[in-house]
Amino acid sequence: MGRRADVLELAVLGVLHEAPMHGYQVRQLLNTRLGVFRSLSYGTLYPALKALLGRGWIREITPPPATDPPVSALGGALSGKRARIVYEITAEGKEHFQGLVAESGPQAWEDGTFDVHFAFFARTDAATRLRILEGRRMRLQERREAARAAMVRTRERRDN
Repeated sequence: MGRRADVLELAVLGVLHEAPMHGYQVRQLLNTRLGVFRSLSYGTLYPALKALLGRGWIREITPPPATDPPVSALGGALSGKRARIVYEITAEGKEHFQGLVAESGPQAWEDGTFDVHFAFFARTDAATRLRILEGRRMRLQERREAARAAMVRTRERRDN
């Protein structure tokens, strides 16, 4: 599985760990938590949900109808909408999620993954959070030093 799929898996399992919800709710919550720069499309979300279903980490549940739908003359229920599928994390999914948030290596502090790990810090133990934050700080310091070195090289070329 690619890094983007791993991050999406963590994000979806993380929100479903909080409460069962349907796809629209998952998308809205993730877009709110992760921000506009990581906007999630339905074309990305639903294949991820299907993959998580296939692995047994989530399951579909059908909520009871809020009200009885009107009945047609033929005796069938009339409804203009399809019943929404609600997704719920399984015990295996919770175990897998805990394994994902416990990872504290580079995959947790790199630019493309840190924000998702950070969004679920509440479910991460203190020692793991500290390792992730130290790794993130180290990565940002490396980038700062590289930017400084590039500026020095640019000044030196201009001066020559």
